[in-house]
Amino acid sequence: MSKKTATVRARIEPGLKKETEHILNQLGLNTTEAIRIFFKQVKLQRGLPFEMKIPNETTHQAITDAKEGLKLKEFHTTEELFEDLNI
Repeated sequence: MSKKTATVRARIEPGLKKETEHILNQLGLNTTEAIRIFFKQVKLQRGLPFEMKIPNETTHQAITDAKEGLKLKEFHTTEELFEDLNI
């Protein structure tokens, strides 16, 4: 393993840092380990290790509706869901 001599510094909102560190702790990781994993994935993927794009209007509206609890359907069984999806 190579010697760890580089430092990464970033300014971030305190609340976001606290919430993120809590989640990472539940995963058994600290912030440094998470950043190392992220950097390794960027290198491996030759880009961000997740998709980033602006949603189209239909997707944006669906997200907004879901956040506001609008136009939601409830299913009690997978069969009901599949029937609604015609599959």
